[in-house]
Amino acid sequence: MVKLLHTADIHLDSPLKSLALRDPELRERLQSATRTALTRIVDAALDHDVAAVLIAGDLFDGTERSARTAAFLTQALDRLDRAGIRVFYIKGNHDAENPITGEIALPGNVHVFDGRGGKVALAEGIWIHGVSFAQRHAPDSLLPKFPAPVPGAVNVALLHSSLAGAAGHDVYAPCTVGELTAMGFDYWALGHVHARQVHRTDPWIVMPGMPQGRDIGEAGPKTATLIEIGDGIAVSEIPTSAVEFLTHAIDIGGEAAEDDAALRQTLRAALHDLATGLVSDTGVLRLRLTGAPARRWQILRDRDVLAEQVADMARDTGRLWLDRLELDLAENAPEGAGATDALARLMQEIRAEPGFHATARAEVETVLAELPQARRAALMPDSDALDRLAQEIATRGAEAMVARMKGTGS
Repeated sequence: MVKLLHTADIHLDSPLKSLALRDPELRERLQSATRTALTRIVDAALDHDVAAVLIAGDLFDGTERSARTAAFLTQALDRLDRAGIRVFYIKGNHDAENPITGEIALPGNVHVFDGRGGKVALAEGIWIHGVSFAQRHAPDSLLPKFPAPVPGAVNVALLHSSLAGAAGHDVYAPCTVGELTAMGFDYWALGHVHARQVHRTDPWIVMPGMPQGRDIGEAGPKTATLIEIGDGIAVSEIPTSAVEFLTHAIDIGGEAAEDDAALRQTLRAALHDLATGLVSDTGVLRLRLTGAPARRWQILRDRDVLAEQVADMARDTGRLWLDRLELDLAENAPEGAGATDALARLMQEIRAEPGFHATARAEVETVLAELPQARRAALMPDSDALDRLAQEIATRGAEAMVARMKGTGS
């Protein structure tokens, strides 16, 4: 039996992003999360006595230049070298633009495939193939650069690719699962798309996902992939993430929020369950409250206080931090005839007018123009985002005004 460990998209020393970073203790944990993930990859390689670690691109993160990053990486790879574990590495789009990749003298156990492609014998009857990105952009398929599989051997190929396309990822080295299957390799060790997916098992075509998520858009526990080559090929996951981003919804309708004490009890119990079920050491939570509670307007009115209470409850678990509290509460009371209800209806009608929406959109656009480009890109990931943002701000503003005017009533 020969074992390999497959990972990709480590993005070493990439900063993690969360509103919860205001907490100094969490900030310290997040700052070292990608390093912890790499350390766990090395630990797993040693524990499982693998013959090699496969890194299918984006070991580094963009153009960040850091001698400390280089020193940490070298130390991690040296641990593998001392254990006789080889490392096969292809450069992805982030590696191709990172100055460090051309400056570090990597240990002798590391083989970096170049942009021309090549193959290396790992053990008797097992060959590793790979092609690196020569530049940041790879608009064309890299499959023609792969040498043919070695007949009668197990052939493993490393490729950094968006395949036929993935949401949130630019097109890099495009190809299809069908094209990969036709190449004749036994295992495709992919990288680039940050969500894990086994595209096929005969042959194995595996996107391992990243070993550490960096924001709420990369939610869930992260892993590396263990490959066991014997009579056939078996694949399993090994946990690697130190910090786990997660989203969760709690229905607070009915008795769950009949008064403040009941609401706190409901939230505290749910947070305890979430903390107990974490795979990673730490969880960063985006919590959404749903349902149609009788006290909807009071909860909307006091949302800031409630958010602070939830943040304290999460922190009290010792494993959870609150990224954001979202309220998606439906009205369960009959439409009233009072002045406040009339005002709510009037504001709803005004928000539906094209002229108001155009004015609100222009105001939001003016504010966004003052933000750094990276922040603007995060708030406006697509062409419709500006309209959605203007609508959301107007809706929340109207709800907050009505909630305050309703006072302590339902």
